[in-house]
Amino acid sequence: MPERPMLVLTATGGQGRAVTAGLLDRGAEVRALVRDPGSPAAQALRRRGVEVVPGLLDDAHSLTAAMRGVAGVFALTTPFEAGAEAEVAQGRAILAAARAADVGHLVFSSVAGATQRTGVPHFDSKAIVEAEVRASGLPYTILGPTYFFDNALGGYQQILTGTLDLPLPGDRPLQQLARSDHGAFAAEVLVHAEKYVGQRIELASDAPTPTRMALALSEIVGREVRHNRVPLDAIGNADMHAMWAFLNGTGYQVDIPALHAAHPEIAWTTFASWAQQTFGGQS
Repeated sequence: MPERPMLVLTATGGQGRAVTAGLLDRGAEVRALVRDPGSPAAQALRRRGVEVVPGLLDDAHSLTAAMRGVAGVFALTTPFEAGAEAEVAQGRAILAAARAADVGHLVFSSVAGATQRTGVPHFDSKAIVEAEVRASGLPYTILGPTYFFDNALGGYQQILTGTLDLPLPGDRPLQQLARSDHGAFAAEVLVHAEKYVGQRIELASDAPTPTRMALALSEIVGREVRHNRVPLDAIGNADMHAMWAFLNGTGYQVDIPALHAAHPEIAWTTFASWAQQTFGGQS
């Protein structure tokens, strides 16, 4: 176990919370970079013994200060607040800070499929950041999460009233990932850096079809949940339209059995287990 802390960027977000939990479960010391150190989420981290520091993904100065003296960094970028160019700028700020702080291991969370030339804008922006990570000279590991189970929560109320909206055929498997599995895997990579430096690893917990998802949800919520295949033409956001067109076509290419066999230390949550934890007691 490294004696110095691990730094988790955006530690109060979905990915950051899961990685922080994974590190704490392994007994690691954690430093968390957050936008608002006074927020309830940041205060909750402090109560768990996490060192909380302020910073922003596009502010190399605050990133450098946060990175000094750490054993490794979990980093991610996002286009969903200010666009793809802003995401690339975040990646460059993170890399500049990591070089200035002489970080020993950078774990970058990208997206599965980013190297497939998909034409999905938020995949392509991450591909640019990935290329710059590889060219940076820093010891790195790149993780590629698939579609998160939690994305279904955007339709939480519709599910409770009997509809699962997904723009896929009912029999089309969708590779998905539990945030807890992602966090545990990232923590494993940070704690055992020597095993993972220089690798790019795509992650998926399960690959249920929409029909199977609806059946699992029906059993849990106590009423029939039907899959509603949303037409692609109904998706007005160009980025999301491109993503769902990709998922209806080539889609993610994770070799799930090989991944799980190689990493038995990860729980690898099924969709049904996640749904039980999330929707259980809602009937």
